[in-house]
Amino acid sequence: MAIINRAITGLAATVLMCATLSSPQAQAEDFITIGTGSVSGLYYPVGNAICRLLNKDRHRHGIRCTAETSEGSLGNLRDLREGRIDFALVQSDWQAKAFEGTAALSQGEPFSDMRAVLSLHEEIFTVVARADSEIATFSDLRGMRVNIGNEGSGQRATMLALMGALGWSMESFSEVHHLSATEQSAALCAGTFDAMVFAVGHPAATVEEATTACDSVLVSLDEPAIRAVIADTGYFEFTEIPANLYRGNPHPVQSFGFTATLVTTRHQRLKVVHELVRAVFSDLDVLRGAHPAFSRLEAGPMVQNGQTAPIHRAARAYYRASDLLERDGQ
Repeated sequence: MAIINRAITGLAATVLMCATLSSPQAQAEDFITIGTGSVSGLYYPVGNAICRLLNKDRHRHGIRCTAETSEGSLGNLRDLREGRIDFALVQSDWQAKAFEGTAALSQGEPFSDMRAVLSLHEEIFTVVARADSEIATFSDLRGMRVNIGNEGSGQRATMLALMGALGWSMESFSEVHHLSATEQSAALCAGTFDAMVFAVGHPAATVEEATTACDSVLVSLDEPAIRAVIADTGYFEFTEIPANLYRGNPHPVQSFGFTATLVTTRHQRLKVVHELVRAVFSDLDVLRGAHPAFSRLEAGPMVQNGQTAPIHRAARAYYRASDLLERDGQ
């Protein structure tokens, strides 16, 4: 009888263990990472907001998401291509250039495995100068001390592309600095350089820091040569930074913009992509409330704007089922 009891007890334990392992709560978690940017930019908070939305329901789907700081768009694209991260936040101009093939990434080979997931806030190419530098236009940067951003950042890459189109080089400036977005505002106000460039959604903490800590002005890019560059490319759109958004800047400032986008690769698991887009679009108000720059996010543009790479098939299926994408779309 004791042997029978032990057998029954052992069988019950085995059944319980199998049931536990098959339950969603006991499944081994899938860990995914999103490459973002510096803590002072907007990629880091939006990446964290997406992860919070996804992690909120991880007891059901078994996916845990983390957002990692990074160099920026180009660094994220390299890390995504080499499998060090699962998703990447990148400027839409660099999504396009990477998918088509650019010398700035992997010897110009097209990143054909890249897949779009969704678009986010508008980003604007922003130039901030010390008020005492007498820089009023982008052309006034010539001969000045300028911070163009750290290696691997989208702001630096876009600045270099703009310089190349205008026929400028590093020798066009008296000094070139390479500080990250986190460091540049304090250095500007300390007098280390005369101006800095930034690719960011507004309002931005870095720009607010620069205009609050010292007398700084946003510089217009409304010049014929720059307008010709923007008109010749499909990557950019004319836009403006609103008036009175920052101290000492009472007028709107003309510039050009693009879109922050989230991308992955075609190899990313269907379940992971489906659950990520489901988490975002099911709680879009939460994402809007994560930062003032995200307050104008709308589902339609998030699906259709700023995408060059094909939409990942799991995201496409979700968007079609939710009537966010036409059946004959991508």
